[in-house]
Amino acid sequence: MTADEKVTLLHGPMLGMVPQAKRPPGVTIGAGYIPGIARLGIPALVESDASLGVANLGGVLRKGDVATALPSGLALAATWNPDLVYAGGKMIGSEARAKGFNVLLAGGVNLVRDPRGGRTFEYLGEDPLLAGRLVAAQIGGVQSNHIMSTIKHFALNDQETGRNIASVNFDEASARESDLLAFELGIEGGHPGAVMCSYNRVGDTYACENRFLLTDVLRRDWGFSGFVMSDWGAVHSVGALTAGLDQESGEALDTKRFFSTELSSALLAGEVPMAAVDRATLGILTAIYSQGLVDHPVIGKSAIDYAADGAVALRAEQQGIVLLRNQDGILPLKAHPRTILLVGGHGDLGVLSGGGSSQVSPVGGLRRRATATGSFTGYGYGGTPPLEALRTAFPDSVITYIDSTDLPATIAAAAKADIAVVIGEKFSSEGVDVRDLSLGGGQDDLIAAVAGANPNTVVVLETGNPVVMPWRDKVAAILEAWYPGQSGGTAVAQVLSGAVNPSGHLPVTFPADFGQIPNPVLPGSTMGPPSKQDKALYGSAVTSPTFDIGYPEGSDVGYRWYDARHAVPLYPFGFGLSYTHFAYAGLQAHGGATVRVTFRVTNTGTAAGADVPQVYVTLPGKARRLIGWSRTDLAPGQTRTVTVVADRRLLARYSVQNRGWLVAAGPVKVEVSRAATDPVLTASVRIAAAQLQP
Repeated sequence: MTADEKVTLLHGPMLGMVPQAKRPPGVTIGAGYIPGIARLGIPALVESDASLGVANLGGVLRKGDVATALPSGLALAATWNPDLVYAGGKMIGSEARAKGFNVLLAGGVNLVRDPRGGRTFEYLGEDPLLAGRLVAAQIGGVQSNHIMSTIKHFALNDQETGRNIASVNFDEASARESDLLAFELGIEGGHPGAVMCSYNRVGDTYACENRFLLTDVLRRDWGFSGFVMSDWGAVHSVGALTAGLDQESGEALDTKRFFSTELSSALLAGEVPMAAVDRATLGILTAIYSQGLVDHPVIGKSAIDYAADGAVALRAEQQGIVLLRNQDGILPLKAHPRTILLVGGHGDLGVLSGGGSSQVSPVGGLRRRATATGSFTGYGYGGTPPLEALRTAFPDSVITYIDSTDLPATIAAAAKADIAVVIGEKFSSEGVDVRDLSLGGGQDDLIAAVAGANPNTVVVLETGNPVVMPWRDKVAAILEAWYPGQSGGTAVAQVLSGAVNPSGHLPVTFPADFGQIPNPVLPGSTMGPPSKQDKALYGSAVTSPTFDIGYPEGSDVGYRWYDARHAVPLYPFGFGLSYTHFAYAGLQAHGGATVRVTFRVTNTGTAAGADVPQVYVTLPGKARRLIGWSRTDLAPGQTRTVTVVADRRLLARYSVQNRGWLVAAGPVKVEVSRAATDPVLTASVRIAAAQLQP
């Protein structure tokens, strides 16, 4: 390869920002484009967002184009079902290929450290094991189509406020045991072709030029052989190349074209060695060839079976809905009610989706209501409208919809209905964190008022984050439907009618109030305008003064934080109800080199259903941690034996001095639980000492 050919692979534009006359013919407009090298048969990289479907910024990039919209990442995580997440990845990968893309910017695995995070809805929860295994499954599904997937955003990019300037100052051991472990598991299990580095700084160094992250951890310790691409607008110097960044994405969003114009000058001046270009080129080529982009090229566009793909999205939401409350067994609505009132949430239009680069214009289109501060896509409703789905599920009932803007009329209508179903919604988006954990817009008061008028009030939540529920004890039932995706309205109606038995379990803790979370005041949220020094140092992306982010919880993310402080959340990690009942028995736990647990699960109820028994361990002086689970489908009276074997890293602490994991000999408490705070079977075993190298 010539030097110019190598550099060609290291940078590229967003085609949507390139004048039409200068765009390569026949290339689908998406998030990014890296020209190929025809002389050598190296294909161009044609890239699309994201993890929840083939995104087009809600129809902005490709007007009139649609794709199958999966439910949100939290909904996928709530299934606790790697096989289903793999199927979802395979589906969106196939659609990406059919639309002309060969790279999908999927694989979001940043942990939920703050429930206000604007991109929380995209990700896979707060536990590194759950998130890591699920993202590996998703990446594997995407790449089964011989197209490349990323894993992102590397690393510690856990909030949107100040994401371009903030520095996460965090000790290495805690990072290795939490956020980095999720990435490590995802890379081990999914083998993504690329890693996307994040906007934020880590230890005062930008993640996309952070040698510790990109060279020491990723390549030296984890043996990653693919390439690192930047997030769009996340490159700040040509020196990022020598630190471990390989490719500048969406180069027009950076302050300079660092990996083209600036790099050429730096090479001529001897400021950057050609060896750095060679290393970056080798990583890109390794990913291109290993993922089959050459042997199985994307040629043109092909037809998509949207009905079959919609069935995948429906199955994901059916399994991702979490039943949080079911007072007196009001659900399922076995005898069809004479009248059902549907309230709020634009239930006549569709279901809510999250905003930002992951937003999909679903089959049938995205029916937009309004823009939103801080979001570059705004509100959007699509998929099956809940009103239509309820009328299909309850054909003998009279079902009406009211938008709730007239509160007295809404209360009067609720008092006359047999059942009131209220949709509570909260929009979240890339680019901005939510202010608080309320539903907002007077919805909490609305729900309380409707429940006061009708004791048979069911709340369906369409949220991208945990929310508080001051009205919880006043309503009969609560379903957390998340952002439900293409077939979300159908799935909700099926759960209400009993056609589907809810089986989702929370992948994130719902706090009782702000006082329970590690950072009650969101870092950076009280900052004023940027200083001249900040703008000079960090460029036009600066929107506030630079600041530091600290995480008091360290590696005790989510439920571990609550456990260490004996705090009782609103709903714990792992929680989820069913229309049947399950019993656990016959626990056998063994120690030694690792922890091995076997037990029986029996469906003791009268309905078929799926359970998610979870296994936690507690090391001396530590908070409990998840070591495994098994999603188990059972007919009434059926019993299955479940076996869980712990990854030894979950029994260890990371030693910076030893550059590896140390397992201390001693006792370990083992719990088989319905949720993080609900153990059913317990035992104690002893584990042997060990030193595990990366």
